[in-house]
Amino acid sequence: MSEERLRRGRDRVRPFPDFPEPGVLFRDISPLLKDPVAFRTLIDLLEDHVRASFPKVDFVVGECLDSRGFLIGTPLAQRLGIGFVPVRKKGKLPGATESISYSLEYGKARPGSSRGSGWGGQGGSNPMFLLPSTGTMCAACELLRRLKAEILECLVIIELKALKGSEKLNSIPFYSLLQYD
Repeated sequence: MSEERLRRGRDRVRPFPDFPEPGVLFRDISPLLKDPVAFRTLIDLLEDHVRASFPKVDFVVGECLDSRGFLIGTPLAQRLGIGFVPVRKKGKLPGATESISYSLEYGKARPGSSRGSGWGGQGGSNPMFLLPSTGTMCAACELLRRLKAEILECLVIIELKALKGSEKLNSIPFYSLLQYD
């Protein structure tokens, strides 16, 4: 992985102190999304990692409680030539769903996923990637396990090391492009 390509992405991440509440340092990827070269580079880096690490992936799962999973997971899945499965807020998906309650760093949420998405729970499992934020990672993994999905790796753009999200995953592999203390 090229340090220059990583730097291009890191340079486009903007820190916002005291958002969404005092004491929280939010890392905003909006400038990265506005820069087509930086965004393409981000997707290139993720695609390179997935292709080099896993020869068979059936779906990319995106945690979409705050839209980042949609924004990154969808183009990554398209590049890989595979499907995308959203994990949304409870009540945002039609049909039968499965959901789980969990605590965020600064609140509570309840993600859900459609049981009719065409994966898991049908006698087999489909390898997939998960693109979560730190606050929803464990809950989304538990939700996917309930749906009989095989999770290959939790893949994130930004790892906030102080939150220790990767340590809570037990045996699920974890990969982050950018790390901040």
